[in-house]
Amino acid sequence: MKTPTQFRHFKCKGVTLIELTIVILILLLLVSSAFLGVGYFRDWQKGVAASEDLKEVYAAQRLYLSEHPTVLVTDLTKEKVVPYLPDGAADFPVVKGLDDQTLTIDITKSPPVFMDGGTVYDPSGSTTDNLWDAGK
Repeated sequence: MKTPTQFRHFKCKGVTLIELTIVILILLLLVSSAFLGVGYFRDWQKGVAASEDLKEVYAAQRLYLSEHPTVLVTDLTKEKVVPYLPDGAADFPVVKGLDDQTLTIDITKSPPVFMDGGTVYDPSGSTTDNLWDAGK
């Protein structure tokens, strides 16, 4: 039979409170960064969907103007452009901004832009990134 002195080198240590706290903090950091990444990804998805809708309106605007060369861009109305939207759309697309506000499309500009009240809406801050705009 082995004596207690022979088991000394097999002595197991438990997990200290500091080690447990550090592991929990690391896990919380990883989870919180994942949630932040998902939020940014959702905003990016909204921007991509909005730019696709705006590009469809831009294509319809250009098609209408090519068939009616005497009409000025500033004289366009939604009623004139709706029949030129792809897939036989019955009305203009409804787009929501990042804060879920409904945005309107100003087709009297080329390329068209999103409007929030009286100001141009483009939270990306760039007119060439193809998010929230038709690009240039």
